[in-house]
Amino acid sequence: MSAYYFDASAVVKRYIDEPGSAWVRQVCLARDQNALENFNYIAIGEITVAEVAAAFAVLVRRNVIPKRIGTRAYEKFISEFRDEYEIVQLTPTLILAAAQLTQRYPLKAYDALQLALAMRANDLLKANGLALIFVAGDTPLLQAARAENLITENPFDHTDLD
Repeated sequence: MSAYYFDASAVVKRYIDEPGSAWVRQVCLARDQNALENFNYIAIGEITVAEVAAAFAVLVRRNVIPKRIGTRAYEKFISEFRDEYEIVQLTPTLILAAAQLTQRYPLKAYDALQLALAMRANDLLKANGLALIFVAGDTPLLQAARAENLITENPFDHTDLD
């Protein structure tokens, strides 16, 4: 079993065909053959729900994907986010931690929030002997995550599976 934290860009790849989507789906859909449960623990921040919904809408408005594909992706994500992902709750303490991250790294607000949420999830997992893998497709965000001692993966590094 591996533990992952997906930022919004990684979650979108599960529902919309983009470079790196096959790898993201492989991680998400891995099942324990005996228990028929998810093999991997995948966490997302509660803010990711709004961020992913907005990403689908932007892709439709920019004519990157047809409206029917965007609507289907949105509905599928909304119907399964509570069951498919562990949700990391945003707290005032984590908002402050994100603000501090913006002072150390060149991060946008949502990226700093995603990193703060991932760091919190990592702390919780460490208590159970697991290490979290932070998944994002944004280079400055991944660099900041590595500087904060998180293991990282970039779906763009796995496009050979597409």
